[in-house]
Amino acid sequence: MRILIQNGTVVTASGSFQADVAVEGEMITQIGQDICPNGYDKVVDATGKLVLPGAIDAHTHLAMPFGGTVSSDGYFAGTRAAACGGTTTVFDFVLQDFQESMVDAIKRRDAMCAPEAAVDYSFHVAVKDVSNGLLDTIEDAVAYGVPSFKVFMVYDFGVTDGVFYQVLNKAKEVGALIEVHAENNEIINTLTAQFLAEGKTDAWYHYLSRPEFVEAEADARAIAWAKATGAPLYIVHLANKDGVAAVTRAKDEGYPIYAETCPQYLEFTNDVYKLEDARNYVCSPPMKGEESRKALWNAIRRGDIDTIATDHCPFQSYEKDWGKDDFTKIPNGCAGIENMYPYMLSAANQGDITFEQAVALCATNPAKIFGCPKKGAIAVGMDADIVIYDPEKDFIVTNDKMHSDCDHTIWEGYKMHGYPVQTYSRGRLVYEDGEFLGEPGWGKFVKCKLQ
Repeated sequence: MRILIQNGTVVTASGSFQADVAVEGEMITQIGQDICPNGYDKVVDATGKLVLPGAIDAHTHLAMPFGGTVSSDGYFAGTRAAACGGTTTVFDFVLQDFQESMVDAIKRRDAMCAPEAAVDYSFHVAVKDVSNGLLDTIEDAVAYGVPSFKVFMVYDFGVTDGVFYQVLNKAKEVGALIEVHAENNEIINTLTAQFLAEGKTDAWYHYLSRPEFVEAEADARAIAWAKATGAPLYIVHLANKDGVAAVTRAKDEGYPIYAETCPQYLEFTNDVYKLEDARNYVCSPPMKGEESRKALWNAIRRGDIDTIATDHCPFQSYEKDWGKDDFTKIPNGCAGIENMYPYMLSAANQGDITFEQAVALCATNPAKIFGCPKKGAIAVGMDADIVIYDPEKDFIVTNDKMHSDCDHTIWEGYKMHGYPVQTYSRGRLVYEDGEFLGEPGWGKFVKCKLQ
């Protein structure tokens, strides 16, 4: 199908300009002024609107087993919600099983995802087992098109410091990128046991069991090991001011350290854990204090935070209620895949950042960092992943307008000025004016290669 988007303002990470955008099949084929509409199957008038690259959510947990259940959005529901929020590529985490090679883990997960994905997708592998030669299968996964791997410093499936160190060394050797969920597991366990013994069991103690320094200390430790091994490091869901400072220092010293944060840490503080529905906000790491929230925004404006992602891992209200009298029984995670791009674009629309910065954070930077050469920009030869954004459209988030399978959203009642009105995935219209128009199985597996 040949599509012409006329009269819009094209936004890239480096600038904005008035132009028409032509699409043939799945690719952007021409960008210019006054392109003749003759011969196009569809002409879209984008007067007064912005023409943006589709966002890339580089951090999701779809159909993820956790806390005695499975996250409520499978691959179809999660990618459907993504499309309706202007996200056209998602990265999901494959949890490696013990005695399983990295490529076998990827293939196992892809068999679940391929029939359901409504937008394009790729994977990171969450490493659990490097014994008996499995460490070497990291190189096989890089060759397969998945060059990014995550280690958890927390949870019962987290890795030891020694395994983390081995993975960093292997990454340096084979050209992989290591991501880290950085929190100090031993201190969390100690504080959790203390609070339970004292009968302090509501959601506020989820936050107090994971205070600011627990994340900050682990951030600094992970950065130190990456510097020592010479391996690049990507810190997921950075949420604390001291961790921000550690990232800034490492970047200033010239080390390849990347940082991601999430909209929930930019908008909410630990005060949410005092609310009546506090358990719905339980995620790890938890929202922090106001100083950390401000530090994250300042780091975004400086360029010290590279990407915005969601850590999308929602659970139903009745599952969250399992922990109403014991915070350790609350499944950790919140919905956000549909809210990320609109939230950051709304921030740009009100002048907190520029639209160019929003595009860089949500599309261009993750494409570059994770090696997706056809994604993340409006340019000739790129996949036609395009979002048309109306900066004058007012939108109030309510769960009944969302396209997730989750029965609630922490963004309920949030007001945005400006909202996506169309999303194209490889040239196909998959969302328009509140309605999902795509289908399961449309999404393709994106094989990545780090630069």
